[in-house]
Amino acid sequence: MSEEVLKDAEARMEKAIEVLRSELSTVRAGRATPALLEKVTVDYYGVPTPIQQLATITVADARLLVVQPWDRSTLAAIERAIQKAELGLNPQNDGQVIRIVVPPLTEERRRELTKLVRRFGEDARVAIRNVRRDAIEELRRREKEGLLSEDESRRLQERVQKLTDQMVGRVDALLEQKEKELLEI
Repeated sequence: MSEEVLKDAEARMEKAIEVLRSELSTVRAGRATPALLEKVTVDYYGVPTPIQQLATITVADARLLVVQPWDRSTLAAIERAIQKAELGLNPQNDGQVIRIVVPPLTEERRRELTKLVRRFGEDARVAIRNVRRDAIEELRRREKEGLLSEDESRRLQERVQKLTDQMVGRVDALLEQKEKELLEI
């Protein structure tokens, strides 16, 4: 019964890390990746549609993305959506596909992106700590209700803390990896 508190806490902490991974994948490191266009939505016959549902996005080389729509009539709408997304990318439409050259990052832009990545990391740490707080409060509540002994509650709280430390360590490792990628020229 008390193990379910730990399992729930672990699952919620894993979700926080997955959200961080998702956010980090949208931060471009001067290298072309389809994840750059993940959050772009295209106005497709009046319905905002994710670009992945309208086209194939491939990496032609380290600095070039190619967007090939399944329906050529959507080329202009996709091109407008990429421009509106304010990703700092300039799509080039040749009537068949859209080519997007990913420009190299300036030193100033690298520093800005590093700050953004750190903010994402701090948000993930806060989310993990909130999960820890909720789990410990639940364990204390169960202890007060007589569902757990004091020793059992303390032992489980220590396990929650160890789990929290482990998850924060994973967040730090992800951030370190992304910062290294951003500052690499």
